[in-house]
Amino acid sequence: MEAKTARSELTRAAIVGAALDLAAAEGLESISLQAVADRIGLSKSGVFSRVGSRESLQKAVVEEFGRRFIEEVFVPSMQQPKGLPRLEAIVQRWIVRTRDVDARTGCIYSAGAFELDDRQGPLRDQLHAEVVRWRTALRRTVLQAIEAGHLKPDTDPDQLVAELYALVLGLVHDTRFLRDGRAADRALASWQRLLASYRA
Repeated sequence: MEAKTARSELTRAAIVGAALDLAAAEGLESISLQAVADRIGLSKSGVFSRVGSRESLQKAVVEEFGRRFIEEVFVPSMQQPKGLPRLEAIVQRWIVRTRDVDARTGCIYSAGAFELDDRQGPLRDQLHAEVVRWRTALRRTVLQAIEAGHLKPDTDPDQLVAELYALVLGLVHDTRFLRDGRAADRALASWQRLLASYRA
């Protein structure tokens, strides 16, 4: 029974991974049970039995992208001391991930936001919740840097988070659309200029 459960989990992971690849290339709305089934050599019913409806699969893709993002950007940065060292680690890892991963496969957070910005429904709600969760974690890190005396006491954490988000959205655009190989270097330079304006 345990072996069967393990195989089922591996199959589900393969399904979600294939759907994530599809969404990164063509958008969240491109996901269908049949398209994913064709990618991994399962029947449509086999996909449905493991993930449920198309909407459930779309939501699982958003969750998986968020899990990978947090695992690669946020979790390793927690090894740094609270305050500016942790914030710098997060931003640098975010920029590197955007350059090395999102530049190739697309960013569900940014592409999905543009895709779903004028729609309502559970999928938009799921993506919104993931982005807000990330921005909340980022804001908490900024607050810790203010409390540690690393950033000016009058720093507006929401403003700094918004500026960081704008910086990375520009990086996604320049790496994906303009195919600018130096975009990440420029983003890092922009971060250092931004940081200098906030540093205590």
